Amino acid sequence: MLTGNTAPDYLSEIRESGERLTILTDQDIPDALHIPSLISGTPVDSDAVPRIDPEETSIILYTSGTTGKPKAVFQRLAEFETDNRFILSKWGDEITARKVCSTVSQHHIYGLLFSILLPFTAGVPFRRRRIRHPEELERFAGDSYLLITVPAFLKRAVEIKPECRLESPWIFTSGGALAPETAEETEKAFGFYPWEIYGSTETSGIAYRQSKNGLAWTPFDNAEIRINDEGRLVVRSPYIKDPAGFVTGDEAEILGDGRFLLKGRADGVVKIEEKRVSLAEVERRLLQSGLVSDAAAVALEDRRQYLGAAVVLNDAGKKRFAGLEKREINQYFSGHLRRFFEGIFIPKKWRFTEALPADAQGKKSYLGIKALFTADAVRDISDITLLDRSDATAVLEIYLPETSEYFDGHFPERKILPGVAQVELAVRLCDRYFGAGLGVAKAKRIKFSRSIGPNTLVRLELEYNAGSMAFKMTSPDGKTVYSSGTCVFSGGF
Repeated sequence: MLTGNTAPDYLSEIRESGERLTILTDQDIPDALHIPSLISGTPVDSDAVPRIDPEETSIILYTSGTTGKPKAVFQRLAEFETDNRFILSKWGDEITARKVCSTVSQHHIYGLLFSILLPFTAGVPFRRRRIRHPEELERFAGDSYLLITVPAFLKRAVEIKPECRLESPWIFTSGGALAPETAEETEKAFGFYPWEIYGSTETSGIAYRQSKNGLAWTPFDNAEIRINDEGRLVVRSPYIKDPAGFVTGDEAEILGDGRFLLKGRADGVVKIEEKRVSLAEVERRLLQSGLVSDAAAVALEDRRQYLGAAVVLNDAGKKRFAGLEKREINQYFSGHLRRFFEGIFIPKKWRFTEALPADAQGKKSYLGIKALFTADAVRDISDITLLDRSDATAVLEIYLPETSEYFDGHFPERKILPGVAQVELAVRLCDRYFGAGLGVAKAKRIKFSRSIGPNTLVRLELEYNAGSMAFKMTSPDGKTVYSSGTCVFSGGF
């Protein structure tokens, strides 16, 4: 059984479904068999290891279904081997000529198939530890590698441009659509235009593309596709046991040459950092707290993808949180959800309201709910006064109230204005007064000298020249310097 994560209550629900579950892991998890301890103990008699029959060995994968409960997907080892054989039939010469390194967790079906099972099948070396940060790629210079990754990692990698000179690399990416501009930057940074793989836990690989040739997907030779009456993509392949095929959650359009275009998700499953999560499940878990009468989860995006949650407290919730700050309520529900989800699925923004926005039919209006989160943080600052202005400089006084979103969640014991918020504030106001744009290509000599608490009046000095901004944030009299630095703009996002 391969679970989506190892959160304790998530595993408890799988056990409650009647499955016999013994956890084998290298992590510190209660009631689990600890792999390092087993390895350091009595050696295993190889003759006692049972023969593995691909046709009989069952593998159960758990994914987030649209119902909000862990969904079991049943496969055999034979299906995984079929998938590997097909990938090798298409790109085998390139794969066997390289070592494999990966940024993708084995909890993800793509990570399991491409990062672990594929190199085993191909008989090529692979790096056991997952790459977590783009800077780690600097260790792999001068050798031929196959990189298994996701769009979010490539986006971060091309932004920081690590000093990496991979020799004739080959890159696969999956888990979400790769922006064409990121693909182009990847080719510039690493010398290879990534192959994108489209698939899911239920279907395995369905299609592939390199977006330099257009956004249409080419089905794998062993995958048959059609569109059903609801506009959803339906797939038949050796990996799928149902003769009728599998109905995906994606709307699509099939082109005349047999390729297809994806038009978006048709259900309540969204992707955050290329990993799927059911919004219905997040909402169900909030209701499960017993303190909520209604809830809605929505996918949001600015610099990164994340979730927001709008919550209507019931009488018990209002009583439980009476007199507490919003930060404390946020922390309570974040802690509650951490029992079921990994960190990237915990909402980053929270709204507590008397009723959720609804449409004319009385159903949740997700456009209206998203609007609850769109207030610009700068507008949440009640008082900005322009003290002085020239062609290249501006001096402002800014009052930072406790209610500003800049303080939301920072920090648990004492509210402090985060350093990144100070830089962001300077950037936004530089754009407001000088039209500098919001894209920052480089930050230099950034220094944070003193912390800033809520309900503080600060002085911000800006100097803008030829695409470069110097800023200094001080007390109103200028004697206490909170932060300073320089940002070079890239001309906007």
